Amino acid sequence: MGKVFKALKRADEEMVMATETEQLPDEPSPEANAPLKSEPVAPVPAALSGAGEHIYTGRWDDRLVLATATTGPVAESIRALRTRILFPPTGKVPRTILVTSASPGEGKSFICANLGISLAQGVDNYCLLVDCDLRKPMQHTLFGQSNVKGLSDYLCHRRAVPDLLLPSGVEKLSLLLSGPRSINPAELLGSAAMSRLVDELAQRYDDRLVLLDSPPLHAASETSVLAQHVDGVVLVVRSGAARREYVKALVDAIGRDKILGVVFNAYRATMLDYRVFGYYEYQKDYYYGER
Repeated sequence: MGKVFKALKRADEEMVMATETEQLPDEPSPEANAPLKSEPVAPVPAALSGAGEHIYTGRWDDRLVLATATTGPVAESIRALRTRILFPPTGKVPRTILVTSASPGEGKSFICANLGISLAQGVDNYCLLVDCDLRKPMQHTLFGQSNVKGLSDYLCHRRAVPDLLLPSGVEKLSLLLSGPRSINPAELLGSAAMSRLVDELAQRYDDRLVLLDSPPLHAASETSVLAQHVDGVVLVVRSGAARREYVKALVDAIGRDKILGVVFNAYRATMLDYRVFGYYEYQKDYYYGER
């Protein structure tokens, strides 16, 4: 039995050594993403991180792993949103995008993380995701990172942005987390330093898109201020949870012209929907029907 255990241990060591040289694919499959706890992830390019070869060592939230599968309803819906952002019917491509909701619990942080991953998986763009929700941050949990430094350090102590960026586990996606909790989040996010930061992040690199995960409007007054400093807003509305008057107030506060799209989150399709529209059934046949 001792020989068997030694052989198994040697095989495990060889497997770990082999995976250390692998790179994640541009669009990871569920099989590739599922064991994130043991798979290495490519470092963020130095042009984005400004902090050398930082290797991602965390583990994604299981919900994020499942949602970013190569195929499936959630992944395809996020790609449709990505297409709307990168190829607008009129005007320029927005460089700075705010993701928010009317009320807490509608899934705006989850949608923001998925959108950041999808944008980074594109061919031509890098993406920076900034967690501006200083009251109840979520991005560090979704991406399995420690929230010991981030946006609050920049706003309170003027720390350099490159020193605060972290890898996400996707090669072209960097994170600027919320950082240590502050006692005055509304004042910090509404300050001139915050508006300068948004401008700086957008102008530093021509091929970078900046996503801002902001607090819900009815939980934080600073969201309407942040919306004035970005090119566009993605509004997340949770099915069966969002109140109509809250959504209307959010649209009025932001302005209809700034809204890039509305994500109807957590919608449960019925059998009638599938029979009438057949959309996801078509997608499944399209991906798996070829030989």
